[in-house]
Amino acid sequence: MPEDGFCYELINGELIKMAPPGSEHGLVTTTVNVLLAQHVKARRLGVVFGGHTGFQLTWNPDTVIGPDVAFVRKSRIPPEGVPRGYWLGPPDLAIEIISPGDTLKEAKEKAEKWLAAGALMVWTLIPRKRSVMVHRPGLAPVTLTEDEISKGEGVVPGFRCRVADLFA
Repeated sequence: MPEDGFCYELINGELIKMAPPGSEHGLVTTTVNVLLAQHVKARRLGVVFGGHTGFQLTWNPDTVIGPDVAFVRKSRIPPEGVPRGYWLGPPDLAIEIISPGDTLKEAKEKAEKWLAAGALMVWTLIPRKRSVMVHRPGLAPVTLTEDEISKGEGVVPGFRCRVADLFA
């Protein structure tokens, strides 16, 4: 990978350059990561990844993408532990945070990639609207506003959080 300060994703064997996210994106990412990681660690549910950890979704040609935050259930962690390289396959929960330059259409397409690869749920956080789109396989996305509760819905057992708190 080039060392030029940019983030990259590998889509069907092609490197896609992405500008580093802005400060609002970074703040929301950290907030979500902390809330989710505290819940997961206290209950020994699995692992939470942040910072565009690579998940390899396809091979020949390869697709490696990284969500802003991800959760993988304990039962999916190999006996030897978390891999040093890319995680093979999708996370159970992928969380994407829309940056000012992103479009809702692009975010929906990325959520569909995660679901098609086997993710059980995708949250798309929209900071400018302080809302979360919840994507589940075979269901229409549901949008939660800041006064509603975002839940783990069986993917992250027991997790509940006011949507507004994800943006605090």
